[in-house]
Amino acid sequence: MTKLSNIRNFAIIAHIDHGKSTLADRLIQYCGGLSDREMKEQVLDNMEIERERGITIKAQTVRLDYTADDGNSYILNLMDTPGHVDFAYEVSRSLAACEGSLLVVDASQGVEAQTLANVYQAIDNSHEIIPVLNKIDLPAAEPERVREQIEEVIGLDASDAVLCSAKSGLGIKDVLEALVKRLPAPEGDREAPLSAMLVDSWYDAYLGVVILVRVINGTLRKGQKIYFMGTKKVREIDRVGVFRPKTEMIDELGPGEMGFITAAIKDISDTAVGDTITEEKNRTPVPLPGFKPSIPVVFCSLFPVDASDFERLRESLGKLRLNDSSFHFEAESSAALGFGFRCGFLGLLHLEIIQERLIREFDLDLITTAPSVGYKLTITDGTEIDLQNPADMPDPVRIDSIAEPWIKATIMLPDEYLGGILQLCTERRGRQIELTYAGARAMLVYKLPLNEVVFDFYDRLKSISRGYASFDYVLDGYEESDLVKMSILVNDEPVDALAMVVHRSQAERRGRQLCERLKDLIPRHMFKIPIQAAIGGRVIARETIAAMRKDVTAKCYGGDISRKKKLLEKQKEGKKKMRQFGKVEIPQTAFVEALRMGDDK
Repeated sequence: MTKLSNIRNFAIIAHIDHGKSTLADRLIQYCGGLSDREMKEQVLDNMEIERERGITIKAQTVRLDYTADDGNSYILNLMDTPGHVDFAYEVSRSLAACEGSLLVVDASQGVEAQTLANVYQAIDNSHEIIPVLNKIDLPAAEPERVREQIEEVIGLDASDAVLCSAKSGLGIKDVLEALVKRLPAPEGDREAPLSAMLVDSWYDAYLGVVILVRVINGTLRKGQKIYFMGTKKVREIDRVGVFRPKTEMIDELGPGEMGFITAAIKDISDTAVGDTITEEKNRTPVPLPGFKPSIPVVFCSLFPVDASDFERLRESLGKLRLNDSSFHFEAESSAALGFGFRCGFLGLLHLEIIQERLIREFDLDLITTAPSVGYKLTITDGTEIDLQNPADMPDPVRIDSIAEPWIKATIMLPDEYLGGILQLCTERRGRQIELTYAGARAMLVYKLPLNEVVFDFYDRLKSISRGYASFDYVLDGYEESDLVKMSILVNDEPVDALAMVVHRSQAERRGRQLCERLKDLIPRHMFKIPIQAAIGGRVIARETIAAMRKDVTAKCYGGDISRKKKLLEKQKEGKKKMRQFGKVEIPQTAFVEALRMGDDK
């Protein structure tokens, strides 16, 4: 039985690539969690996509044993969190389960946009924050400059920031000592009724649903009957364990501890993230505050290429939904694509990762429609409706006004790229709120419509700043705008998957771009194919894909010209007929490529 004063729960937060997962590796190695032979890089990133892309997607937890210089043995519960803005929900859940944070800042790069966002989340959860300057062994490291920057930009006292190099293992002992000395111990009452927070859950083919819990009061034991306060389900615990990072079974989890339980749960919907778990017979009177539900901001539809895969797609989405509660989906049908699902994501990278996991882990062939954001429509009779799919937009005559979501974006960048970034934000209908400096780095705060950010804003930002700019955003409410639905017609047939809502001022440029893109992507057929972008009945852009032609006059040697004309006329008639009845095959790659609308054209 561990004393509460000897437990420390902490999260590692940082901007992308500042060394969170590498620092977690070193802490695990130093505390003997894994032997040197079992150690591999990014040991907590156990998803294939995480290792391939070098990013953390899921927050992971590990229990470590550490004997400090004062001779006491401590239990450290470490949470490695993602750095990307699309996975901020994972970070918020991890922070709610901890009392303190290690703020990792790259000693050569300094404070970035996501560093700020994560620090503010930690402060909201009233965390004790220890600044850690990583990569101090790099020739470009400037610990003193970065210390000043942390104080200037974030307002945290960084005079006693810990210096370390996660890669070489330098200063890891200092990090551990700072953890046990400077972070508060958790509070909790062993005798009180059980209350535990459901931090995360995932599906295991052998054990059913595995639940990650943080116990606040009371104890969790094997064989205990527990009650989920949110879903009102009762289950019996069949195993209790911790990750070290290998799974290890234990008898019980006490106050302040983190671990996992299984209770033969088969149904995914029984375990809502943020729910309170208590004992069935001796319930806690008030549930824990839990987490704010995540609000999806980007929507797209997923359809199986083969209609018979619809049920498999439903099951696969259900399993991913359990593993990632910030992902939402509901069934829908389309005239062109059959039955599928309308899905909501926290951002484009989130969408890309879910799509890739469906293809890899569940072996599905998918058609993805254009990503769009959610709009609020006011109909002429005063009712308000939420529009997530541009194809469902009512007749413009019935619409009184359309409001679109806006975001407040924080961009940090070296001064020399400021002109290009300001121009990009202005092009995207942005409004500048403030511009401040911390040394040679500028910090821009802009209000932007989410619609303009969804497609390729991040890619353009990176290419203009040669990769040096960092970007983070929060939603900032809805504003009315002059928005129209733009339809894409291929051979006079509207294509649902490419319909989009755009600002009237951008419609013509977007339409022309999309038509040019599709002209290159749709293969030639035996007949001429017109591609048009239209707003209502008005065509605003058009491209034509030329037909493949057979030389029907090849056999005519000499003779009268009228003979050749006759053959060409006959061919022309055939093409006309073909165009009337011909079906245009649009390859799946064309959908995805057409939407990567770089403005470089």
